[in-house]
Amino acid sequence: MEKTAVIIVAGGSGTRMGSEVPKQFLPLAGRPVLVHTLERFLATLPRADVVVVLPAGETARWEAICREYALEGTHRVCPGGENRFLSVKAGLAMVPDADFVLVQDGVRPLASGELIRRVLDTARRTGAAVPVAEPADSFRRVDAEGVSAAVDRSSLRSVQTPQGFRGELLRQAYRQPWCAAFTDDATVVERAGGRIVLCEGERSNIKITTPFDMVVAGAWIGRTEP
Repeated sequence: MEKTAVIIVAGGSGTRMGSEVPKQFLPLAGRPVLVHTLERFLATLPRADVVVVLPAGETARWEAICREYALEGTHRVCPGGENRFLSVKAGLAMVPDADFVLVQDGVRPLASGELIRRVLDTARRTGAAVPVAEPADSFRRVDAEGVSAAVDRSSLRSVQTPQGFRGELLRQAYRQPWCAAFTDDATVVERAGGRIVLCEGERSNIKITTPFDMVVAGAWIGRTEP
């Protein structure tokens, strides 16, 4: 039987939110952001092995949240590393025999069940699936002297999570040393020689990093279904 794992990386802080509480624990429509994210995956992939990667020292806070929202026993927890690369690597060590692995940002609580299934199906067919959205803004490239030039946005895509991979492909990629160019799992796999296949993302699948994002997510949370 196919084994699917989900790694939810929740290692952020509240710095850009102007909060002492890490953003993944802030309330969104009455529930912590990370609870929304986790529940989306539990509802969509009920047989998946789900691992939540937390910052060091936040386990007790998360355990209390899980008791409050009846999430005990639905997933496993492991401590993260100094950066996202090391946190995902720690999560991967928890699922050494998974055939397919989805990696999700803990602060993307609006990913729909349709998107999650699309990414997994694409990963099954191609080995590496990354959801993207076409940008709505215009862009300009700025050089060291401050001179700018327009960028053709038709060739640009905004990258999202969850990103899905064949388990062995992702594990092999994470055996390489950390590099500052690693911004997500796709860049790790690509640097290791893997081919990345894009699939359709969702404009609503925002990553919460600022107070403005919380307002947008709060307005949209009830419109998307797990």
